Amino acid sequence: MEGKKAIRFQLLGSFSCRGEEDTKIKNGVAPERAGKKALSFLQYLIINHGRNISSEELIEKFWPEENSSNPANALRTMLFKVRKLLKEMFPGYGELLLTLPGGYAWNPEIRIELDTEEFEIACLKAGKKTEEEYRKLLEKAVSLYRGDFLAANDSDWARVLRQYYQALYLDACKKILPLLEKREEWVNMIRLCEQASGADFTMEEFTAYQMRALIALGQPERAAEKYEAFREKLLKELEMAPSGHMEQLYILASGLRKNDLGAQDIFRLVCEGESEQRAFLCTFETFQSVAALEKRHLARSGQTSALAIVSLSDRTASAADARRLERVLLEGLREGDPVARLEAGSYILMLTGADEEAARAVMARLEGTFRRTYRHSRARLIWQVTKLSEKTEES
Repeated sequence: MEGKKAIRFQLLGSFSCRGEEDTKIKNGVAPERAGKKALSFLQYLIINHGRNISSEELIEKFWPEENSSNPANALRTMLFKVRKLLKEMFPGYGELLLTLPGGYAWNPEIRIELDTEEFEIACLKAGKKTEEEYRKLLEKAVSLYRGDFLAANDSDWARVLRQYYQALYLDACKKILPLLEKREEWVNMIRLCEQASGADFTMEEFTAYQMRALIALGQPERAAEKYEAFREKLLKELEMAPSGHMEQLYILASGLRKNDLGAQDIFRLVCEGESEQRAFLCTFETFQSVAALEKRHLARSGQTSALAIVSLSDRTASAADARRLERVLLEGLREGDPVARLEAGSYILMLTGADEEAARAVMARLEGTFRRTYRHSRARLIWQVTKLSEKTEES
């Protein structure tokens, strides 16, 4: 193996390759006449370099029967084009693709090295090592992941592998972050979380670790900004709110932003701070805490409050209807009334100081507002009301 010529291909991120004579393809750009399909064909041969590939497999992948009148001829033409491309890329390496009975294979005299193989081995071996070796393998895996697998290739076969390698990468990130936190490598945590969030922003662990690192570095303002941007994107794209844990980190970061204020300054911020002129949308965990505090207040004051659950009646209601319902609740309830999302198109809310009769009147008013405002929507509201007490009763 040591005496063989080697070619190294980078498939994670932009496609590139390097031979012993420092030959490269940069940023996924092959010679102009290669074409998108020829490049995808070459990349398929590269990722499967360790085995013989049959003609039938290549035809099935690149020339499905219904899309080509003469797939065998198309395959021969493509092989001629790819072989010519390889000779231009690696002059002096001889014939890189060999024709075998019924298929094709890479020349065994050439050693093919792939970053994807090194990455996969590091990920899979890490779990069987000691803590120090475990950390080093995970760090190696993460450093090898320069981007999604063949990011510019939109073929079906590439998309499947892209999902596989991305899942390995995200899992490696989740495993290494606690180790970085233990070693207080805050800057490395932030850098890794930024990259991992780019691969899948919905995994809130990456934003949470980034916030904790920023707080540890004395930058609570940036931590709060990270939360706000994450929450806005999550609500916009998935109609979900961050978890209670994320909200607690945000509260901590917001509190630390004010740690240089005097007592009177803090009282003034609490009492005079600007508030949104609408109901208070929060997570279900926060809603539970607010309801628990309200129950204590009711026990002392003897007053009453009510809970309500409201949902869209039509199970096939659109995402637009769910957003409309949220808008009606936030704008139609009193300022500060807490509202939490239960699932898409379903909410729980608290009406402080309202008995069940008053609560029903409020819900009827909201139902009428939805019907009048969105008269073209087929969705309708269904709701239930109960008084807030230690043990809620069905209304």
